[in-house]
Amino acid sequence: MERLCGPERPFWVANQTLHTERPDLPECFQLSVLSWLPCIYLWAVCPIYLFYLKKNNRGYIMMSIMNRFKTVFGLLLWIVCWIDLFYTFHELRQGYSQPPIYFVTPLVLGMTMLLATFLIQFERLRGVQSSGVLFIFWFLSVLCAIVPFRSKILQASSQSEVTDKLRFTTFYFYFGLVVCELILCCFNEKPPLFSNVVTDPNPCPETTAGFLSTLTFWWFTSMAIKGYKMPLEAKDLWSLNQRDSSKVMVPKLMKEWEKEQCKAKSEQNLSSQAVYSKPPPSTTNHVGGGGGESSPEEVEVLLSNQKAAQHQPSFLRALIKAFGPYFLIGSAYKVLQDIITFVNPQLLRLLISFTKQKDVPDWWGYSLAFLMFFTAVLQTLILHHHFQYCFVTGMNVRTAIIGAIYRKSLVITNAAKRSSTVGEVVNLMSVDAQRFMDLTTFLNMLWSAPLQIVLALYFLWQNLGPSVLAGVAVMVMLIPFNSVIAMKTRAYQVEQMQYKDSRIKLMNEILNGIKVLKLYAWENSFKEKVLAIRQKELNVLRKTAYLGALATMAWTSAPFLVALTTFAVYVTVDENNILDAEKAFVSLSLFNILRFPLSMLPQVISNIVQASVSLKRIQGFLSHDELDPNSVDRKNTATDYSVTVINGKFTWAKEDPPVLHNINVMVPQGSLLAVVGHVGCGKSSLISALLGEVEKLEGEVSVKGSVAYVPQQAWIQNATLRDNILFGRPFNEQKYRCVLDACALTPDLDVLPGGDMTEIGEKGINLSGGQRQRVSLARALYSDADVYLLDDPLSAVDSHVAKHIFDNLIGPEGVLKGKTRILVTHGISFLPQVDNILVMVEGRVSEMGSYQELLSQNGAFSEFLRNYALEDIMEEDESTDELIENEELFPDDALSNHTDMVDNEPAVNEAKRNFMRQLSVISADGEKPRSRSVRRHGCSQRKHSEPQEKQKSHETEKLIQAETTETGRVKAKVYLEYAKAVGPLLSVFICFLYACQSAAAIGANIWLSQWTNDASKNQTQENVHMRVGVYAALGIAQGILVMMSSFTLAMGNIGAARKLHYNLLVNKLHTPQSFFDTTPIGRIINRFSKDVYVIDEALPATVLMLLGTVFTCLSTMIVILSSTPIFAVVIVPLAFIYVFVQRFYVATSRQLKRLESVSRSPIYSHFSETVTGTSVIRAYGRQSAFVLMSDMKVDDNQKSYYPGIVSNRWLGVRIEFIGNCIVLFAALFAVTGKENLNPGLVGLSVSYALQVTMSLNWMVRMSSDLENNIVAVERVKEYSETKTEAPWEVEDKKPPPEWPMEGNVEFHDYSVRYREGLDLVLKKLSLSVKGGEKIGIVGRTGAGKSSMTLCLFRLLEAAAGEITIDEVKISEIGLHDLRSKLTIIPQEPVLFSGTLRMNLDPFEKYSDEEVWKALQHSHLHKFVSTQPAKLELECSEGGENLSVGQRQLVCLARALLRKTRILILDEATAAIDLETDDLIQSTIRTQFEDCTVFTIAHRLNTIMDYTRVLVLDKGQISEFDTPTNLISQRGIFYGMAKDAGLVQ
Repeated sequence: MERLCGPERPFWVANQTLHTERPDLPECFQLSVLSWLPCIYLWAVCPIYLFYLKKNNRGYIMMSIMNRFKTVFGLLLWIVCWIDLFYTFHELRQGYSQPPIYFVTPLVLGMTMLLATFLIQFERLRGVQSSGVLFIFWFLSVLCAIVPFRSKILQASSQSEVTDKLRFTTFYFYFGLVVCELILCCFNEKPPLFSNVVTDPNPCPETTAGFLSTLTFWWFTSMAIKGYKMPLEAKDLWSLNQRDSSKVMVPKLMKEWEKEQCKAKSEQNLSSQAVYSKPPPSTTNHVGGGGGESSPEEVEVLLSNQKAAQHQPSFLRALIKAFGPYFLIGSAYKVLQDIITFVNPQLLRLLISFTKQKDVPDWWGYSLAFLMFFTAVLQTLILHHHFQYCFVTGMNVRTAIIGAIYRKSLVITNAAKRSSTVGEVVNLMSVDAQRFMDLTTFLNMLWSAPLQIVLALYFLWQNLGPSVLAGVAVMVMLIPFNSVIAMKTRAYQVEQMQYKDSRIKLMNEILNGIKVLKLYAWENSFKEKVLAIRQKELNVLRKTAYLGALATMAWTSAPFLVALTTFAVYVTVDENNILDAEKAFVSLSLFNILRFPLSMLPQVISNIVQASVSLKRIQGFLSHDELDPNSVDRKNTATDYSVTVINGKFTWAKEDPPVLHNINVMVPQGSLLAVVGHVGCGKSSLISALLGEVEKLEGEVSVKGSVAYVPQQAWIQNATLRDNILFGRPFNEQKYRCVLDACALTPDLDVLPGGDMTEIGEKGINLSGGQRQRVSLARALYSDADVYLLDDPLSAVDSHVAKHIFDNLIGPEGVLKGKTRILVTHGISFLPQVDNILVMVEGRVSEMGSYQELLSQNGAFSEFLRNYALEDIMEEDESTDELIENEELFPDDALSNHTDMVDNEPAVNEAKRNFMRQLSVISADGEKPRSRSVRRHGCSQRKHSEPQEKQKSHETEKLIQAETTETGRVKAKVYLEYAKAVGPLLSVFICFLYACQSAAAIGANIWLSQWTNDASKNQTQENVHMRVGVYAALGIAQGILVMMSSFTLAMGNIGAARKLHYNLLVNKLHTPQSFFDTTPIGRIINRFSKDVYVIDEALPATVLMLLGTVFTCLSTMIVILSSTPIFAVVIVPLAFIYVFVQRFYVATSRQLKRLESVSRSPIYSHFSETVTGTSVIRAYGRQSAFVLMSDMKVDDNQKSYYPGIVSNRWLGVRIEFIGNCIVLFAALFAVTGKENLNPGLVGLSVSYALQVTMSLNWMVRMSSDLENNIVAVERVKEYSETKTEAPWEVEDKKPPPEWPMEGNVEFHDYSVRYREGLDLVLKKLSLSVKGGEKIGIVGRTGAGKSSMTLCLFRLLEAAAGEITIDEVKISEIGLHDLRSKLTIIPQEPVLFSGTLRMNLDPFEKYSDEEVWKALQHSHLHKFVSTQPAKLELECSEGGENLSVGQRQLVCLARALLRKTRILILDEATAAIDLETDDLIQSTIRTQFEDCTVFTIAHRLNTIMDYTRVLVLDKGQISEFDTPTNLISQRGIFYGMAKDAGLVQ
């Protein structure tokens, strides 16, 4: 340095700098170090930055005035620097030789300014709106120039005049220009031309934010303000950044995954070539080799194939390749942050030693305080940027995984689909993708925690020497303790999840079958079942709470125990070891740093374990076999047959036996082929084989041209009716109208509230079964394909509608004539009109030919016909022709208003929810249709060709009310409600315990500070034991209090959870049926699952954290105030800012969370919808459109998730800034008051202040979470207080136990309506029925047939009039007393999951013999006795493992068991085959001979021999007499009989 500056300018003078009240730096130091620092920085960063700019081009920015100023100032700076240089040369010529530094520094500075000017322009051309690199450069320059700025003034004022006038002037020019550059650099340039910011309606300001704004997340403020003013809505959200969208993320992952798969495949082929004795069958394109199912041929290979099995494609590697690089940037920030964390304890040590020394300049203390502040702020900024990178990576991983799973689910085979249910795959999407998201945020802790631990130990060792090891030993001992707790908790969580799942599953069934429960009066039995599960669940929760209390204790007491052991060992090991303030409080702050990584490590490790399980599951799913796209040959143009199958042998899954053998079918172009056969003989499998949905073992299939497919269970999307029909094809008015007419949908449109723009609920919930089927047909017809595969589309519609559809659509005269049609059917009446009939028996084609040929062959087909042809078919033909001539297919009153779900057309309502929704009843006079909408908004009204008055939308009469979402702040009442549920006294006691625990903690630390003051007074040895003992006592008391308080809290919470759930359940079982008709089940289930879960788990955790942080913050304030009372001045403004930020944050983040959860469910519901409809989507070739839809939904969800992440960062930076201010003021006041403060107190208050930031931050988050979670209490309360139905038992009106003896039923002027404000469904009915009569009830759809049965059971309460049964008015007795004395066989057989025995007799009233007898009469005896479990046969949910026919028979068995005097039979419809129907009818005739039977008939032949028939029309009795009399009267009944072909 001397050579550079010359001997008379020394580089460093201690007296001039450190040890004076007015410090100054020597000139040489200023000229060298201070001037070169910024230059070195810029030249070092420049190459990397230039490379980055070359790679990332965002388009150029127009030259703005600001940019011109920046450039001009840059050039001026260069000129100013070089004036100095030339002046030095000038001086040389004059003969003053200056030292070399006067040449070097201006030269370097000038070059650097030129570089900076070049960067300003280069950035403009590359589209950088605000430059961080240059900002830091100008900032450093200003910082470094401040020192000479001050010292030049000091020099000038100490001497009388300025010695070096030119350099003096140029320096101030230089300083001014640099400050200007810094100020200009804070502002933003305009966005580049043609960037998407310009085109986007609501761009994310992040892309255009300046460097400072990005650093402090200032760009988010606009949303925070907007959210504070009014609740945010979806339209306020910013668009997703391009790089986070599915469009970019999913292909990125898929590309890597495909590479992995190819690699695995090629390795496998290499390793397996030598091994395989015969090649594995290549029926599917094996994607995940090695894994998957093994067919018999592969078995002998598997032994030697172990080697090959290892090459499974690794999904993890794909993830790392796709997202690793971005994630590493976050990791780099983390390294920096870890290192900076340890600066503050060192500064604290200096500060404490500063307060001890008496004669040192004050500016030391102030600079230490500001240094602490500065490092803390830097640490905050770096930490939050690290988090930002991690969270964004997590979000991208989730997007990519969901996208990958969705794309895969469209191509997997049926075998693979069966191995994982829809629910499981949705779980892959929701739970497992979420786990990855959670993991990425903490993944860095894996290496960062050990690093922090090592650094902390190093500093501690320096501080206290080997005694640290004692403390470390305690920590290490706590690790297994914590991990055991974590393991147990995990196990309990799994157990509790199982209980929760089974409880929700049971609730779901109860709510789906609530009507049946009410009809059978079975509520109590099911209530007990739910409460039993709930009790187990709460027991597990309680155990978890014990563990939680222990864990909380370990977490709070750990730092204390460590400190205690360390200090105790330190003091006792050696007499000379004196515990002074520096050692004690620096160690304490280091121990506090240690606490975080130590508690995080086990958590991260368990997170990694969980994520690895998820990884396996996702990898397994993505490696499933895919359908072979070439199993069906679509290109075959050679033959004139449009569908051929030659020697086909098909199976659903490789390891299953084949379902179709030896199939040979050839369908000529344009012909109509009917496929008939008994239930389960493989008709639908044949259709699937033609679609390529089943595995082909042998043979070949070819289909010429495009395909349209109508499945047996119509698949309806949650979209408008029109979208369901168009299915992505362009709209063509004329063709569309024609399609609607052919499918008999036009009359239905008049009835639906929004015409064809009515929004259809999921699974087509607001359409009747028949309407669904017709929409499905309309979709096929509109698609205008070449080959039509129709899987039994006519079974779900009324007979006259079926006829219409056959004639106008499918049949020889229909719209489809000339197309190839394959029709699976049960309807015999259409068979004469088809070209060919194919008869299937047990998976083989038994015969094939035209109707006449088959009849004459006298084979299986004619057998089938003879059983079921009701009348001579030719006559029916004539009557049909007549009908067609009259063109009166739909008489006015039968405007087939299929919206009354109860009297719907015979629906194969497999969709389990349906019969829950009796839609509002439509009076057939075409009075105002009651509108119904599943969505929140009234559906948009389109003008059709209908008259104007139909268009009025009756908003008031919505059937399903929109779910109310709370906005704004939660009312104080709700908190009180919760406190009441916990117990008022208990609540107060909990707060008291928390206060005690904080007091103990403060006591321990104050004691420590007293102890350290002993050191200064040299009275250490005499009372060491007392000091250690009291310290230990206080600390242990704190630990015990912590444990007690968190335990009492948990107990209180569990009590509240039990109460709230119990009230909810009891109320829901007492709620009248009409509530369930108007409330979607999902909404009620949501209360039982999501909201109860929140009350069980989320709320307690939040309350625990909140109380903890609140008391920590309070105790910090108390400690700082007690040591430096002047601190009170600062508390008020800081608290004000804190509350201000908190209100902004809470308002915005709460709404963002709501928006996020609202936009999350569409992803999963769209997905489950897709999975159920894959065959339809594939048949129509709509895969890519659905993938796009899914991506859009994911992006919509991330659109609200992303601001949510940023809001936490925004909050963090602001709140931690307040925390850092607290540190600054605590230190400043300690410096100012150092005369009358002892070092112990300074250490105490500053080390407390250093801890407070974390607590402040969590306090806001927790209060926000509490607001979000307490809403669950409100929602549960709301549903536990709905109106209830009449009491189940009325003690003083109990009917005699043997009632009803006779079975007489009388209606007196009886009227009823479905709900308040609706029209009457039954108007003034009067009739009397003698005991033992058999009454048939008939009428068109919507005439009120089902309503009659509901009235008998009082599911509908009378509007006027009454019903008496054996002289007892049914309105006066308890509901259970009434319902248990009647029996109904409902239209839809509802089974509950559980044993068959439980389904027949839930109260265990009957003996096994009685049950078997009932089974024998209901023809189930044979089936049940062949099952290994006999009566304990497990029925799956909804009875899925029994066929529909068997379920119907189970309902019959229930009726036989109860054997009451009155039986109501709501006749099952064409869903079951005719045999089952005959069985039921004959059983009823024999077994219920002496009972009163009411049958709601759909097929008249069943009631032709009944005593009397009641014909209902528009809710009134129009005819009531014996069947023969009615036919001779030629009224409505006659017309119906004629339609059915029962009379000539």
